[in-house]
Amino acid sequence: MARLFGTDGVRGIAGEELTAERAYKMAKACAGVMLETFHKPMVIIGKDTRRSCDMLEASLSAGFFSMGVDVASVGVIPTPGVAYLTKSTQASCGVMISASHNPAEYNGIKFFNSEGFKLDDQLEDKIEEMMKDPIKMSTSVESKNMGKWRQKEVDVDQYVKHLKESAAGDYSSFTITIDTANGAAFRIAPEVFAALGAKIHVINDQPDGLNINKDSGSTYVKNLQKKVVETNSHFGFAYDGDADRLIAVDEKGAMVDGDKIMALLALRLKEKNKLPHNTLVTTVMSNLGLELALKEHGCKLVRTKVGDRYVIEEMKKSNFVLGGEQSGHIIYSEQSTTGDGLLTSLMLASLLLEKKEPLSQLASVMKSYPQVLVNAKVENSKKHEYLNDPEICKEISLLESKMDGKGRILIRPSGTEALVRVMLEGENQEELNSMARGLADTIQKRLG
Repeated sequence: MARLFGTDGVRGIAGEELTAERAYKMAKACAGVMLETFHKPMVIIGKDTRRSCDMLEASLSAGFFSMGVDVASVGVIPTPGVAYLTKSTQASCGVMISASHNPAEYNGIKFFNSEGFKLDDQLEDKIEEMMKDPIKMSTSVESKNMGKWRQKEVDVDQYVKHLKESAAGDYSSFTITIDTANGAAFRIAPEVFAALGAKIHVINDQPDGLNINKDSGSTYVKNLQKKVVETNSHFGFAYDGDADRLIAVDEKGAMVDGDKIMALLALRLKEKNKLPHNTLVTTVMSNLGLELALKEHGCKLVRTKVGDRYVIEEMKKSNFVLGGEQSGHIIYSEQSTTGDGLLTSLMLASLLLEKKEPLSQLASVMKSYPQVLVNAKVENSKKHEYLNDPEICKEISLLESKMDGKGRILIRPSGTEALVRVMLEGENQEELNSMARGLADTIQKRLG
């Protein structure tokens, strides 16, 4: 049986793969793990704007209550807001209900420990094992000991205040366009930037439970690019459904992805002597151009496997303060324990305020190498078998020979979907497109 937890919690189609019963069991198992450490635990639960969030929140709450765990529901809030509130209020655990950048029919559940970090593999495995135990799943405390709501002790405004305090300077000289993806930041992002003096234009801020991420947000910036130019904005910010990612758009309408944002923030921290060991942590997916830009300015790049949790693990292990992913998950550990799109956008706006140069000019510090990503649809049970297939291995070897050290091939199974992702990076875009498509077709044919 495949592992329940993926690279970012548990995710699936709500009501089919991620059911009310599964959420209830997850809460009971999580409570069982917490009760080994905390005498009277309290859990914070937040959610994005998907219609299925209410069902999952009710099921999770029932599971926690049945085990004697109190729940503080903070409603619609970005994922990093749950992480922040869990740590700042000394809650035992935080739970975010969201499928991040995925379409509305999906949903997900991710847990944070009392320090605001995502659970490590060992704790997730422990929860998963407990869910398989029918005795533990049928156990509840006596009615007099059941958990209760503790709503008044935790408030979204505590997170909003944290964001405002993290900003440097007055943004009244800026006109900013914001795309909230009809997701968790639809209220908070405009409120924060308006409070800091910016003139703002907002798009995709009318969630109806079904339109989250639809043709919007960090995975679809075309509308933001157009709006930035139309409104003569200095720049634009696009978040994903749970606002732990940020993709920017410069004043000319060009996209500034996570790699370029990390380059700008890393070099600025280095200038201020606030980048330990002059090192940035990112994943194997980040562009070769990021590595070369950092090297040119005396900085180093450490790569991890895909997933912001692995970036954070490396940051904690080596006392690095900045890390992230090309997709826009960016972690600044001085102010956050997880990727925070709103915090990142405030840091970028502050940098632009200091430099007094347009984003297009600053972002040119990094030249992106052509990079092609193609998904191969496979059977979910076979998505890890590509390294054992002789035909796939033979084709990879041939492509590597053809690239002759002037590019790289990265193949990885999706942590949440029945896909194998094929990424090629090199000098010739047309050649990369052909090679990536051919390799993806082979993988799909062999494992689909």
